[in-house]
Amino acid sequence: MSINSKTQELKQRMQAALQGGGEKAVEKQKASGKLTARERILALLDKDSFHEYDLFIQHSGRDFDMDKKILPGDGVVTGTGTIKGHPVCIYAQDFTVSGGSLGYMHAKKICKIMDHAMTMRMPIIGINDSGGARIQEGVNALAGYGEIFYRNTMASGVIPQISVILGPCAGGAVYSPALTDFVFVVDKISNMFITGPDVIKTVLGEEISKEDLGGAKVHAEISGNAHFYAESEQECFRQIQDLFTYIPWNNTKKADKFEPKKPNTKEFKINSVFPTNPSQPYDVRNIIKSIADGSEFLEIQQLFAPNIVIGFSRINGDTVGFVANQPNAMAGVLDCNSSDKAARFIRFCDAFNIPLITFVDLPGYLPGIDQEHAGVIRHGAKILYAYSEATVPKITVILRKAYGGGYIAMCSAHLKADFVFAWPTAEIAVMGPEGAANIIFRKEIKESDDPEATRKEKIADYKQKFANPYVAASYGYVDTVIQPSETRKYIEHALEITRNKQQNTPFKKHGLPPF
Repeated sequence: MSINSKTQELKQRMQAALQGGGEKAVEKQKASGKLTARERILALLDKDSFHEYDLFIQHSGRDFDMDKKILPGDGVVTGTGTIKGHPVCIYAQDFTVSGGSLGYMHAKKICKIMDHAMTMRMPIIGINDSGGARIQEGVNALAGYGEIFYRNTMASGVIPQISVILGPCAGGAVYSPALTDFVFVVDKISNMFITGPDVIKTVLGEEISKEDLGGAKVHAEISGNAHFYAESEQECFRQIQDLFTYIPWNNTKKADKFEPKKPNTKEFKINSVFPTNPSQPYDVRNIIKSIADGSEFLEIQQLFAPNIVIGFSRINGDTVGFVANQPNAMAGVLDCNSSDKAARFIRFCDAFNIPLITFVDLPGYLPGIDQEHAGVIRHGAKILYAYSEATVPKITVILRKAYGGGYIAMCSAHLKADFVFAWPTAEIAVMGPEGAANIIFRKEIKESDDPEATRKEKIADYKQKFANPYVAASYGYVDTVIQPSETRKYIEHALEITRNKQQNTPFKKHGLPPF
């Protein structure tokens, strides 16, 4: 047989495989507002950069008439390409082929591209759109999930792992995204849950829609399982591309350096966005934008636990991670969810060589029966653990309130922050002046001829003695008190000084964070 005929055969086989589940299945996919697996990959990666592998893989199922079925590529597309010129590994489940169900060879393809990502030290992106485990393959399908979960765990902290939920992701399949670094969801398209509405109705007698149970907004706002929320697939892909400009390709590198930009001080100027009234709330994101290059800030988990703000910016062209209390939401207190949110982000930044900048303004941890019973002690300890463990440069700026355990937790000098700066407006104390005065001077206030006047006098006395940055500075817990307008200058210098930071930690197999 000639080379031309062999080439023709190859083209025919490729054409058949590239049809996926066939014309009707593709039409159904499009009718539901979804792109096909390959269209998604091509939309996300740089133009003409995608190279597909294992196109001709076939499933291994033989029971329940599976031996009579042909599933092109076994319902998943895998390969490599580039984003912003940098190489990535990628896979996308193909819902047009047997509902994207996961069988043994399907899982083997995913594991193979994950192994490739680890060997070559480049990110892995997984696009999930699957009806779940292929029941006809029994335990082999479960084994496939287990192999994927193991690789997610081994890759954690070594290469960035991105999960994109663009369809159903149910049952055991949800644990792979949960093990990855960032999860992207799209409104009216993404669904994640352990057990679907039908099972819940059968077992518990409760009725709920897929969207209300595990839709995109549920995971972006309530569960915190999603890090980025988008209105469309195209917006989602732009978010991923933007994220990749801030993070390194593996844990031995640093993120790309960009041309430095000055902040947009016309729109974001510290003196205009920070209130003079010490009781007035404000949006801490405006403080971040007032010092960040180009006033650009990529916020993560924007809709979840809004009392803390996390995300990436650049200072002098270098990526930094921001963690900041948000006075606009619950006065910026730490609670179960905000502690989890911050701790995970801190650990990502530490794993991937991204300096941490912390803005502090909080009255402490959230009190209450609900929080205590929800485990605020355990959850709150996570942020303490994450900051203490982190060895990247750590720079803290105390803007206003820093009370009690919240002061310690937000990367204080005692958790080995490299530099702690405080604005003149900072209040560093065990608790707020009002509460402290009521406790310390309870007897004097009670026995006074004018209890209210005495109480105000004692509050003022406490403020003068403790609710300021100078007492902490006198002990060296604050390195220097700075004017708000000097914040960027001091952070720039601190980042330069800590550029080659090295910190030795005790030998151990691993620590035991309060999971």
